[in-house]
Amino acid sequence: MRPDLGFTVGRLPESPVMKATTALAALLLACAATPALAQGMPGEERWGGGGGWQDRGPDPRYPAARQTAQPSKKIDVTAYRAADAEALLGKGRIVVSRMASDAGDNEDGKLPVYEAAIIDELARRGYDTATALDPDQIAEIGVSHSVAVPEEAPHRKVSGAMSTTVSNRGSGFGLALAVDLTKPAKAIISTRLDLRIRDKATGRVLWEGHAEGEAREEDGGINNSQMAARLATALLKQFPDGQVVQPLAAVTP
Repeated sequence: MRPDLGFTVGRLPESPVMKATTALAALLLACAATPALAQGMPGEERWGGGGGWQDRGPDPRYPAARQTAQPSKKIDVTAYRAADAEALLGKGRIVVSRMASDAGDNEDGKLPVYEAAIIDELARRGYDTATALDPDQIAEIGVSHSVAVPEEAPHRKVSGAMSTTVSNRGSGFGLALAVDLTKPAKAIISTRLDLRIRDKATGRVLWEGHAEGEAREEDGGINNSQMAARLATALLKQFPDGQVVQPLAAVTP
């Protein structure tokens, strides 16, 4: 038999520390039993890992800075020279006229601006441009314009976006406003200057080339004086060099 010691063995009451320890143990067991939830769902964005906040690009929900196209500063030049014409170019009297078959948009008000630019450059290359009587060669020019980038549509002075987010981490609210007081950018115009030099006596082409550049249209239209100087200088910079081709058939000037 068990001796009677004169007292009763009972269960000690739980202290607050013991209760907290028991709850923590239960939580750790639950996490261990659900490793997939602890690691996150496939593709979930996590801090410190790939796809986290530090790797995000611009948020498409909010307005981005406006990007305006700019005219190219490059002048594209193409030139051809008849194989037997090198000794004839850059000397003698020459006059400038409009191309007989020109399909460009040469208005009377702007063509003289390009003619003057070509005359200045031809004089620098050795031609006599002061004497118009009985010329040895004829320089035919043509000018055309095309729209490379259309004019921007009117800007919205104030625009914005709003978003809300709800997740197991809580909820969030976002609001973004963009204020744009700039004027819409004018169109970018591409201008092409064609030049063909013929022998006046035979009418055959000695040299031919074209230059093309871009500029933004201003409130008063295209600055033809500035563009004419740019194109004429670039076109005749390497004159009389050019891709050598066989002489073209003579035509009546």
